[in-house]
Amino acid sequence: MLSRTADAVYWLARYVERAENVARFVDVNFTLALDLPDESAAQWKPMVLTTGDESEFTDRYDEFTEQNVVRFLTFDRENPNSILSCLWQARENARTVRDTISSELWEQVNHFYLLVKNASKRGQLDSQHEFFASVKQACHLCTGIADSTMSHGEAWQFARLGRTLERADKTARILDVKYFMLLPKSDHVGSPYDALLWSALLKSASAFEMYRKRFRAIHPDRVVEFLMLDPHFSRSMRFSVKGAERSLRLITGSDDSGYANPVERKLGQLRSELDYADIGEILDGGLHEYLDDFQGKLNEIGGAVYESFFALKPVTSSS
Repeated sequence: MLSRTADAVYWLARYVERAENVARFVDVNFTLALDLPDESAAQWKPMVLTTGDESEFTDRYDEFTEQNVVRFLTFDRENPNSILSCLWQARENARTVRDTISSELWEQVNHFYLLVKNASKRGQLDSQHEFFASVKQACHLCTGIADSTMSHGEAWQFARLGRTLERADKTARILDVKYFMLLPKSDHVGSPYDALLWSALLKSASAFEMYRKRFRAIHPDRVVEFLMLDPHFSRSMRFSVKGAERSLRLITGSDDSGYANPVERKLGQLRSELDYADIGEILDGGLHEYLDDFQGKLNEIGGAVYESFFALKPVTSSS
């Protein structure tokens, strides 16, 4: 496969996944703000921190109000990680590989972009929940259409590699930002207020129902363990990294007895760390430090993916 084709498919999937994550974060925050009206202002700044775009936000906005944050994360074309910007970039990548992806996937990505673009022109959302629900559904349609209409060859594996790396990163980010905000105060422990906040964290990762199927009570340490280390939940860090490694091995054709390139080595090391991690040791050593290190390793993996598969190599002439 041509490197530029692999690059476009990889980023198409990453940008669609990123848009879905932002929509889910914002939608959950709207619901939480209704339940906690006195603290609603305090709940919007972490949304920007989660995306890592605080400096970008403060350059153009004065306050972390609901209106400013929602516009920044949803329709701001100058923010490269807004939903609209992500979908524009996803559409551009899809357009360049129309001969590789299915026509159904191209039509869905194009329709998805126009849906959000048209909503941005209206300026104000008639129903926030309905809009963000439609964004999430459109993202799921993109993934489902790709799964059911594309051959599961190299192109599809590059798409899954991009999607799972993006998913692992966003789960780590929302957990890192929210955990310390939600550390229980003495008068909140075990209260409905405490459970409400931790439930919101789970819902931010679409994990609430699956968590409750495994655990009855909402307990902070168990929430963290579920989002980080659960081997079966599709948005846990461990599951996502394992899925990324599986796609990488299928792309390169190598088995799991060793590694054939730097990406396989880095991804295999990270997967192994998560397989044998203990949540007690992670919390004792500092959750923020662990997640910060995890995100740094994901960035290194992303760089290695680029160097191994997408970067143009100089042609050397033999004499």
